[in-house]
Amino acid sequence: MSSGKKTWSAALLATAVLAVTAACGGGDEAADGRTKLRFSYWGSDARQKMTEEAIKKFEAKNPDIDVEGEFSDFASYYETLSTKVAASDAPDVITLEIRGLREYADRGTLADLTGKVQTADIDPKLLGTGAIDGKQYAVPTGANVFSVVLNPSLVEAAGQKAPDDTKWTWKDYVDLSSQITAKGGGTVYGTQLNWNPAFLQIFAAQRGEPFYEGNKIGVTPGTIVAWWQVMLDTIKAKGSPDAAKTAEVGATSVDQSLLATNTGASGMWWSNQLGAVTKASGKDMSLLRLPKAEGATTGGMFLQPAMFYTASSKSEHAAEAAKFVDFMINDAEVGGIILSDRGLPASSKVLAAVKDKLPPADQKTLEFVDSIKGELADPPAAPPKGASALEDILKRYTEEVIFGRMTPDVAAQKFLTEANAAIAG
Repeated sequence: MSSGKKTWSAALLATAVLAVTAACGGGDEAADGRTKLRFSYWGSDARQKMTEEAIKKFEAKNPDIDVEGEFSDFASYYETLSTKVAASDAPDVITLEIRGLREYADRGTLADLTGKVQTADIDPKLLGTGAIDGKQYAVPTGANVFSVVLNPSLVEAAGQKAPDDTKWTWKDYVDLSSQITAKGGGTVYGTQLNWNPAFLQIFAAQRGEPFYEGNKIGVTPGTIVAWWQVMLDTIKAKGSPDAAKTAEVGATSVDQSLLATNTGASGMWWSNQLGAVTKASGKDMSLLRLPKAEGATTGGMFLQPAMFYTASSKSEHAAEAAKFVDFMINDAEVGGIILSDRGLPASSKVLAAVKDKLPPADQKTLEFVDSIKGELADPPAAPPKGASALEDILKRYTEEVIFGRMTPDVAAQKFLTEANAAIAG
């Protein structure tokens, strides 16, 4: 999961569900008799470059297999994938997030990879996030945490100190952000607001509430209202841009975020995005725990599978597809190419092999995750079908609130009604 993501449209989902959804014959034989695999994934230009390099490594070690990468940006990825699946034209190997896993598994699109991919070196709890009803439909590429990314140089330039992230509260977050903006000369904001569901999940956990309870949202209306109040307070105190600018930058990629363009001192991103923010900004960044609610006994943060590799259930080359997944997960050379772009490597052996090769930003990510591991909640199970729509729903109602078009109380009730309908099964 990355922030600012869009999900596939309801219309396309309906098409995909009503169509014959089992992927059919993803690969084919090349003219020279070599097996051709199709591999779908999303990301930045940098990810595409490193993935193509990893594919070349695989092809060099498996000269009878060609792998064709089907790459797109995140905004169009799921719509394109849903259309292909509906047309019985799914790729052989498919990259998915946890929120879309049950959707595709329950529709019969995914193969059970139990025993077909080496997973002994993956933490059992992390591996379990890719299992549904005892079948290993997905193998996690790596792990990350949703965190605050801070630019210390901009904090210091505003005459402020970096917070003690073991103690800071949401009020501290708002206050620090507003003070940085006030000293920023109109060119730097204290923070960039974020409505990623992971943020609400952590905020709710601090208040003792689960995000999901079976096929229902477990977060109460009062908690959603309090979550929005943090945003409203931040905007009012000028700690972040106004609603219009917030909505505009919220739709951009991490490379164009306020942090990445050195116009914001902080923001919430997945820990594996630290490298991209650091590279784009040219500045050293720090990872921090999210602030806590007053009196909270838990920080609410959790280890998350960055993404999964899955295989089509109807691929004509099931063995080769599993072999490719295994290679991408377990080959140390691939680990040295991908580094933490898909999360810190899930395989402990690969992580150990590449640890010293990680660039400084990735070293920071590893150190941060290691330092808070004892505080983290267990990785989440695959959410209900329909969860892939929640980010768009949450974004829509968040914008209604911050633009003042809807009161938080009304928006919370409407969000819960729509979200519960989406995941009712």
